[in-house]
Amino acid sequence: MRMNVREVGNSYVVTIPKKEVERLGLKAGDLVDAQVTPLETRPTLRPELRAIFDAHWDDDEPAYRLRSTTALSGA
Repeated sequence: MRMNVREVGNSYVVTIPKKEVERLGLKAGDLVDAQVTPLETRPTLRPELRAIFDAHWDDDEPAYRLRSTTALSGA
């Protein structure tokens, strides 16, 4: 289950979705075990899309790269 860490006062909290609490039959005060692992948040391509991208990189590299910020602003 992937969840965001939030700051509350001087602490950080992770909430458990209500559906998950109900599925597990949890109630306030229950003791649970949690393993906290930071996740990579970079977007990644599915393997089949990565293969297509890699196959066309040499021919289409200029189209994949941002040439300048002025190109986006219309200047």
